[in-house]
Amino acid sequence: MININICIGSACHLKGAYNVIKGLQQIIENRKLEDKIAVKAAFCLGECTKAVSVKIDDDKVISVGEESVEEFFEQHVVRRL
Repeated sequence: MININICIGSACHLKGAYNVIKGLQQIIENRKLEDKIAVKAAFCLGECTKAVSVKIDDDKVISVGEESVEEFFEQHVVRRL
C-alpha cells in the first residue's frame, strides 16, 4: 500500500490542500487504484514553505499545487505501483 500524506495545516490549507486531496482521490478512483493507494491528511509535515506539502511513505516532502496534481501523480506515484 502506498501512503500519500497531504498536509492540511494553515499554510497548506490556504494554498489549496483540500483541492489537492480531491484531485488525487479522483485520479485514484478513475484508475481503480483504491486498494493500492491511500490518501491521508496530515498536520504539518515541517515544510510550510513548500505548501501544499505532500509526502509519499517515508520519502522527502514534495510541493504540489492544484494545477500539478496529475503531473505529481505520474512522476511520483505511478512508478511505485
